[in-house]
Amino acid sequence: MLGMKKRGFGMGNWNGFGGKVEAGETIEEAAKRELLEEVGITVPSIQQLGVLDFCWRGKEQDILEVNIFKATDFSGQPSETEEMKPQWFGVNEIPLEKMWPDDKYWIPLFLENKQFKGKFVFDESNNIAEYELHES
Repeated sequence: MLGMKKRGFGMGNWNGFGGKVEAGETIEEAAKRELLEEVGITVPSIQQLGVLDFCWRGKEQDILEVNIFKATDFSGQPSETEEMKPQWFGVNEIPLEKMWPDDKYWIPLFLENKQFKGKFVFDESNNIAEYELHES
């Protein structure tokens, strides 16, 4: 399941669900809270598969760290919120052309349950200027 980002950073892209960690939360707690807030589901457990750093040319000091989690079981009915519109996709139907350009590099590792780390540097048009990605 992916969500169409309806507002804010990444608007108009299919994306995973997530957001910022609040004071007193672990990364895992934040991921579970964001799923509830953005799509209305709860997950009993999640598995961290990746850590990706993102930055933009000329602003390399402003690194955005993104932790990638996978959930295989959930409760609740996925529903659209002000933030996201959820939709299920088959593995061969993932709309990579309507996602962030880095996704095509790491999603295959994610789908194979491989752990990975990477860094992506974008230009002013959000194209990938350089990247590194490896299994960890």
